[in-house]
Amino acid sequence: MAIHSVSDVTRFVKSLIEGEAALQHILIRGEISNFKRYPSAHCYFTLKDSSSALKCVMFKSRAQFLRFVPQNGMKVVAGGRIAVYERDGAYQLYVDSLAPEGIGELAQAFEQLKERLTKEGLFAPEHKKELVRFPKTIGVVTSSAGAVLRDIFHVVSRRWPQVKLVLYPVQVQGDGSAEQVAHAIAFFNEKYPVDTLIVGRGGGSMEDLWSFNEEVAVRAIYASKIPVISAVGHETDFTLADFAADVRAATPSQAAELAVPDRYELRRYVKGTETRLQQAATRQLHVKRMRLEALTSRPALKNPQQLLASRRQELDHLTERLQRAANHALDTTKQNLASLLARLDLLNPVRALQRGYGIVERSDGRILTSVKGVRAGTKLTVILKDGKLPVRVEPRRMTKAAKEAAAKHAQTEEDE
Repeated sequence: MAIHSVSDVTRFVKSLIEGEAALQHILIRGEISNFKRYPSAHCYFTLKDSSSALKCVMFKSRAQFLRFVPQNGMKVVAGGRIAVYERDGAYQLYVDSLAPEGIGELAQAFEQLKERLTKEGLFAPEHKKELVRFPKTIGVVTSSAGAVLRDIFHVVSRRWPQVKLVLYPVQVQGDGSAEQVAHAIAFFNEKYPVDTLIVGRGGGSMEDLWSFNEEVAVRAIYASKIPVISAVGHETDFTLADFAADVRAATPSQAAELAVPDRYELRRYVKGTETRLQQAATRQLHVKRMRLEALTSRPALKNPQQLLASRRQELDHLTERLQRAANHALDTTKQNLASLLARLDLLNPVRALQRGYGIVERSDGRILTSVKGVRAGTKLTVILKDGKLPVRVEPRRMTKAAKEAAAKHAQTEEDE
């Protein structure tokens, strides 16, 4: 029996597997696990089911066309060929195509990008801008060959013919179309400012509308300083551009209706407003006239002297009341003053002098109120009602009672 090397066996198995036609174009259903994308852009992962696992590799040349991001746990259908990786001696699936099971690849990519951009706030209502009510210039980003431009032109011409339309023609589907849309939006924002932007195309399949789901186009709409109306597809079609735009229109024709006012409707509004103003003015004039007639029909206005007569009589009554109040106040004041003068007169020392009393005054002008501290020989002045009398103090002559009191006081001081 011959002895073979590992390489010989591996090459033999490889030839058997790669020679089997059924394994060269095969679709395999499974769940992704251990997914990893390397800096080289090659993708490595494992497909597994309840009982087995299969290693897979998807090289950059194929992975770059993926529209969704493969994730662990995602159920997919992988197409490719089975071959042997000689270094490890293991067979694996070389993936050429990869699609989510149950929904299409584009639908999966749409939901993934929508979820991510929603978390970033690109679709938040607070970022929406108001449309210019009466635009002078409108920029249109669409294909020059489609019916979109014609529909917009007809609607705008009918509703608001003075507005100027500026077309930036772009490719609206296929490779590079999303980049063209983003560049057109940036052009209007940076080099040719307009009042409003309409970005759109006609209807179509999800693949046809995919340019308006590309991240580069969606971010350009979000970053626009000019209000953007998204007019992509038909009424039932939604793209990520619709969520990022300031206003979403179901059709390009509706976008034109949203972008400009209707001149006929404005005329009707102005006419109605004018009619309402005239009616309001007429009503006000009628009310004022009735008010004026009511005022002029009053007796006081018909005979002003009658009004003055009643006012004169009222003035006379008020004057009389004021005079009485003044006299009463004056009498009360006089009585109070007389009472105060009488009380003051009682306190007048001259009154005491007139009754025979006198006031003793020291030499320094102070009034003497007690004999204490007055020595014999002190000169004083006695003031009487008709003049002053100079006197001199003689030695005191004490009465018997005074002498007894003085002796008692002296004895008390000795005892102490």
